[in-house]
Order: sequence, then C-alpha cells, then structure tokens
Amino acid sequence: MTTLLAGDIGGTKTLLATYRLQAGRLELLRRQRYPSGAWADLAAMVAHFLAIEPDQEPPRHGCLAVAGPVVDGQVKVTNLPWRLDQHHLAAACGLEVLELVNDFAVLIYGLPHLAADQQQPLRPDAPPPAIDSPQLAPLAVLGAGTGLGAAIGVPGPSGLVALASEAAHAEFAPRNEAEWRLKQWLLSALGLERVSVERVASGTGLGHLSRWLLEEQDPAAAHPLAAPARLWSEAEAEGLPDRPDLPALMAAAALQGDPLASEALQLWLGAYGSAAGDFALQCLCRGGLWLGGGTAPKLLHQLRSPVFLEAFGAKGRLSPLLEAIPLQAIIDPDVGLFSAACRARMLLEAAPASA
Repeated sequence: MTTLLAGDIGGTKTLLATYRLQAGRLELLRRQRYPSGAWADLAAMVAHFLAIEPDQEPPRHGCLAVAGPVVDGQVKVTNLPWRLDQHHLAAACGLEVLELVNDFAVLIYGLPHLAADQQQPLRPDAPPPAIDSPQLAPLAVLGAGTGLGAAIGVPGPSGLVALASEAAHAEFAPRNEAEWRLKQWLLSALGLERVSVERVASGTGLGHLSRWLLEEQDPAAAHPLAAPARLWSEAEAEGLPDRPDLPALMAAAALQGDPLASEALQLWLGAYGSAAGDFALQCLCRGGLWLGGGTAPKLLHQLRSPVFLEAFGAKGRLSPLLEAIPLQAIIDPDVGLFSAACRARMLLEAAPASA
C-alpha cells in the first residue's frame, strides 16, 4: 500500500491527512484538524499526526498547500510566524519528497480528478470539462472568498503545471453608472489610489458594496443591516477578527427578499461574472474554468442565474469563445486537501524518472 501525505495550512486551522493509492484512485485514510496557532512549528504538528498510527505505512511523498506565496520551496505563512522550507521540512518529517504549494494554486492539480459530488456545472448547455483529451487544454480556477484567488493550469510533460496568478489585482473597470459610483465611493471611503477587481468581486467586496448601497439608500441608518455594516466597517479598518459577517448577512437578506440586499447581491453577481469572463479570456482556459472559494457552494443557485452568466459571456466579439468554455463550481469544502493529495501522487509518479 502506498501512503501519501496531504495538508492544507492556514493561519487559523491546519488540515492534515493521509491518502492511500488504490487502483489508481485516492482513498482518504485519516484526516485531522489542528489549530495552527497552538503549535510552535509545522514539523512538530506533522510528526504528531504521523505518530498517531505508527503501524500504518509512513508516507514518503507529500504536498502541503500553504496560505502564502511560495518561492523556491520557501514560504512565510500568512498570519503565522512560521517560515517553511520544503527540504528542511521533508527531512524533519521523514519524507523523501515534499512540496509546498500556494493554497489556491494547488487546486489546479485537483481539478481533473474531481468527482461529481465535488463540483457542479453552472451552464447545462456548456460542454463538459476537457480533462480527458490527449491534447489537454489550459484550465483555470477563480475563487471569491475573503479575497479573490486565481490560478492557471497549463499542460506539461508530466501533467498540469500550476501557475499562481494575481489577476484579481487588475484594475476594476466599471461597466455601468452604478459600478462607476461604487468605484468612486471605494476610492474615497477606503482612501485608495486605485480599485482592484478583488475590492468588488470577493466576499469582502460584497461587504463594501453593501456599505455603499446602505449609505446611498438608507442615510438615516434605519435598515436592519445598518448597525452590522457599521460594526463590520470599524472592525475591517482596525483589523479585528471578531465582527459581524456582513457579506453573509446581506446574502441571507437577499434570499429572503429584502430589496436593498437583493440589489446588492445582483450588483455583486454582475461584477463577479464579468471578472470571471475577463479571466477566462486572459488565460484562454478551453479546458474549463472552475469557481471556488467560500461563495461557490453557498451561492450556487445565484451563480447559475442570468445576472452572473450574462455578465460572464458579454465580451463583444469574443463572446462565442466563452460559450465554449466549460464552467463549473467547486462545492467540496476539503478540495484544497484533496488537491494536495493529487499533487503528492504526481510527485510519486515522477520519482522513478528523476531518480
């Protein structure tokens, strides 16, 4: 039995798991969640995890998805004092090969292997992802959560190669008068010199958009969400972790029929759809574009709405190109862990050739 180590390391929590390679498929053996801040370093945490079942065959290959930019196998973990080096970490954990990958870029390695219960198509009339073609086309993933993550997968000699992307920090280009007013408000309210796409088309962006609409349409602060919006804004400015979840509150109010909240969600869906279409054109991901992040499973029905899909495809002369791109939503909350296991399998398969 071949055992692989996979991990998803974040500032708040770390997920570690072992997988078994069974008939060409990955089978989860064991999964454990750790509070990241309770450990002085990652090596001690991994050693603790592997020692829980000493009779199990120890993994020799692994991949850890890490919140932070990975350069030459090294990374400073976001919101933690950990500085990781994949070679030092491999030696400390008894692994032959260990790779650190950015926690969003790692999703690229999992996309071709997602099962039906891990993803959902957003357009029933669109072609399925082209992942079995001998001429594998580029893939891409875009995910609205707290921020807006983006990554591209391009074919290589040994399979997909994940390319990290900062496409979400391109300039936000208003498409209509409402988005223009929103951009001017963001520049003023946040003291910005420029407005990036992420400032609008992310979970946090929905919070900012909600604040703007409340200020425009409810100057007397009579709306039920006016007080949570004020507290959210104050906590956001001071970097405080405990605050109302304004984006979630606004989305919930929209689903219950609140007019202002519905308008906010519709504006956000249009901006997100347009950003997704722009990104699909930028990387020509004919193999498919997947939407991830925390908003995808929560707003699956809304991502299938004409507001999002029409904004995605409204690209003038290049609209027909977008109609041919498969569009999927990732609904598995553990997709980062699964994708790290997929990358660990690639490292195992490449080991004999590089030995």
